[in-house]
Amino acid sequence: MTQTIRVPCIRCLVSGRVQGVYYRATTRREAEALGLTGWVSNLPDGRVELVAMGAEHALRQLQDWLWQGPPNAQVTGVRCEHAEHEPLPRFEVR
Repeated sequence: MTQTIRVPCIRCLVSGRVQGVYYRATTRREAEALGLTGWVSNLPDGRVELVAMGAEHALRQLQDWLWQGPPNAQVTGVRCEHAEHEPLPRFEVR
């Protein structure tokens, strides 16, 4: 029997002025610098969604960073929850 190793994973929704301000690209850079894998994507309603997985302390640092974002972002809300996702090899912009 093969045992699956569960990697800590979060799913976050970020609201505010977060599209058209390089939020996804800078989130990817921040996640990669923290050693996280996952993805980030724009939603049709103007929010940004992301899934990140890796070390708990790195996930906490990313959650803190999401409130700041890039210089032109104006974040009004960040909602994160624990999630399950298939392991991913890198962090990508979708």
